[in-house]
Amino acid sequence: MHHDARLPFGYLPSGSSDTESELRKKFTGKPEFVETFFEYIAEEVREILASLGFRTLLEAVGHVEYLDTKAAVDHWKASGLDLSPLLVRPDVDSPLHRTTVQDHGLAAALDNTLIDLAKPALEKKEPVRIDLPVRNVNRTVGTMLGAEITRRYGAEGLPVGTIDVTLHGSAGQSLGAFIPQGLTVRLYGDSNDYVGKGISGGRVIVRPDEKATFASAKNVIAGNVIGYGATSGEIFIRGLVGERFCVRNSGATAVVEGVGDHALEYMTGGTAVILGATGRNIAAGMSGGRAFVLDLDTAIVNTEMVDVLAVPADQREVLRSIVSSFHVETGSEVAALLLKNWETEVTRFSLIMPRDYARVLAAIEKANREGLPVDEYVMEVVANG
Repeated sequence: MHHDARLPFGYLPSGSSDTESELRKKFTGKPEFVETFFEYIAEEVREILASLGFRTLLEAVGHVEYLDTKAAVDHWKASGLDLSPLLVRPDVDSPLHRTTVQDHGLAAALDNTLIDLAKPALEKKEPVRIDLPVRNVNRTVGTMLGAEITRRYGAEGLPVGTIDVTLHGSAGQSLGAFIPQGLTVRLYGDSNDYVGKGISGGRVIVRPDEKATFASAKNVIAGNVIGYGATSGEIFIRGLVGERFCVRNSGATAVVEGVGDHALEYMTGGTAVILGATGRNIAAGMSGGRAFVLDLDTAIVNTEMVDVLAVPADQREVLRSIVSSFHVETGSEVAALLLKNWETEVTRFSLIMPRDYARVLAAIEKANREGLPVDEYVMEVVANG
């Protein structure tokens, strides 16, 4: 071991939590004991390798003929399985370990340009505005830039709107995937699947090109599985999208002018607003969050876990605010018409609300109102059904 290179035992690297420090307090031994333990492990590994005729672990990679598999093969859980295909050494005159590095094309990623142009924001938190063309070969646009924000500023990211990226063209898959707070990606054009996948505080806005003359509410502008696994942030899409909109969304706000089948599938949180046509099997497995749908056909909703309600009075202003923001950011004509006569138009919306989620929200509200311990009261309500 290179003792001169080791870190002090109490050292917490950047990004580590105080929990690690608390856990270390429970360790009754000394750091030197851990070092000695791993030194003995390393020594035993050297001895085993030497007995097999190898000098390094790399030399041993791929030599399946040295594996003693009897205990595994004879185990009752493996009874009847033929594992021999897994234990065949290829009869080829080539190395058995990795000798080349896979090229993921990251060197040519558009995000390298974005990161370079966003340096004032990354280094000094200064607002930056970027305008670039995009093509469908540019995938996961914004993700590497978002990762750079997180490396420097952690989960909180930057102030909202610090980096504002405007793109013109057709984006590839996963536009704005995983982007954190502080980054907004605006696309004038169209996009492929997975827009806003795993978004975690950022904003993705997709609208038709400025020169487009078609009605956005009747045309597809983005692909399938929009907002998959989103945790927070906003996804505004002026136009129609494909299947499985907002699957596993757990905290983001997503607005669209129409969706395909299986929207809101396994959604656990957040808010979805659909201002147009919907496909079949809406809300399958939806256990949390809420969805506002315009002119909903209740027959195509999967009601195993959800109820379809009129929009409650206390939710109408929340919905109006979301639709208003969507109109401001996208210029949606559908949103404009709704806002023009809101008191009447809001009655066209239905609220899709998971039953158990509603019970938990009601329990939290009652606990806060009556001064009850929230966690204990909620658990009691859940346990009693």
